[in-house]
Amino acid sequence: DTDYTPVVAPNNSTLAFKLVEGVKVFHLVSEPVTIQMAPGLTVDAWGYNGNTPGPVIEVVEGDRVRVYVSNRLPEATSVHWHGIRLPAGMDGISGLNQKEIGPGETFRYEFLFPHEGTFMYHPHYDEMTQMSMGLMGMIVVHPRRPKGPRVDRDFAMMLSEWFIKPGTRRPDPNAMDGFNILTINSRAFPGTDPLVVKRGDRVRMRFGNLSAMDHHPVHLHGHRFFVTETDGGQIPEAGQWPETTVLVQVGSTRAVEFVADNPGDWGLHCHMTHHVMNQMGHGLPNLLGINADGLDEKIRKLVPGYMTMGQTGMGGMGDMGMAVPSNSIPMLGKEGPFGYIDMGGMFTIFKVREGITNYDDPGWFQYPAGSVARPATMEELKTDGIDPQNGRKEKEAQR
Repeated sequence: DTDYTPVVAPNNSTLAFKLVEGVKVFHLVSEPVTIQMAPGLTVDAWGYNGNTPGPVIEVVEGDRVRVYVSNRLPEATSVHWHGIRLPAGMDGISGLNQKEIGPGETFRYEFLFPHEGTFMYHPHYDEMTQMSMGLMGMIVVHPRRPKGPRVDRDFAMMLSEWFIKPGTRRPDPNAMDGFNILTINSRAFPGTDPLVVKRGDRVRMRFGNLSAMDHHPVHLHGHRFFVTETDGGQIPEAGQWPETTVLVQVGSTRAVEFVADNPGDWGLHCHMTHHVMNQMGHGLPNLLGINADGLDEKIRKLVPGYMTMGQTGMGGMGDMGMAVPSNSIPMLGKEGPFGYIDMGGMFTIFKVREGITNYDDPGWFQYPAGSVARPATMEELKTDGIDPQNGRKEKEAQR
């Protein structure tokens, strides 16, 4: 088989197979699953083989595969191999290409992967319910004859959105907006595993988007990359373009490549601002600029512990220790090396380290002396002619 760098699926796994007379044989099980999306938020979802998303199916261009799909759901299902060119009878739209897979049944799919790329799998039976409940997974097809330099780290990440009412455990598949949990591989920060690389590693990141409604512009801090692949295939080198943000549209995949040459802890996140917060940051009234003096004291007589929030902005609300319903999470992140990380949702940390010997989480980055932003001193301000209380006069002086 072609030598390749195995895919790393944070908070997930790749699917094992058996080789039977030259055919790679896989077994997918559609079933109810219980996962922890983030500390404090346990969710009853649907998935494959004990998790959502399902395990990554990793093969090589030209491989013939046989996939057995066992249905342990309370309703019928099917599996569509999203983006794969294959015989119509294997395409997975129930009623059109096959009979549905009834509860308790196992179906057999067999086909050849004719081309390399990043693809997905999901039901085409009651997909509004089943995909909203978490039935989805990624497929990685490595090239038989690789071109260009080999990558050292190859990450696969599924982007999803959910509506889970605070205090409940089950996603609402009828939601068409107001999604309040945004995930990478069905985990929301701070429940996302970091992506660890060694300085100088060539890195590939593969993103799939099976969200119900929203595209995701995924932004990487501290580096630039080249967009190398869509779900239609490899982009010729002359057509690849540099970016720091890649738009991953609903129903599509994108792959980017770069050399990790900038040590540090770097954010990787969707740049839709409401997609980097968690449950309790959604659906709040707009109180920005409201004078709430004396209001809390009056309301606490009726509602003990009441706290007016948001009148000066939303920053810092994640670590206020505010009461939330059971099995719910506050809107933002976790404690970091300099205080509370004011991020959540579709966010994770890309950790680049010098000279590491394994890819275990190395902890927080140790910053070289003098390389961290800090409060300015009065002497520095005076030397550089900065009056923080009177920026308007400085602007007028420049004119």
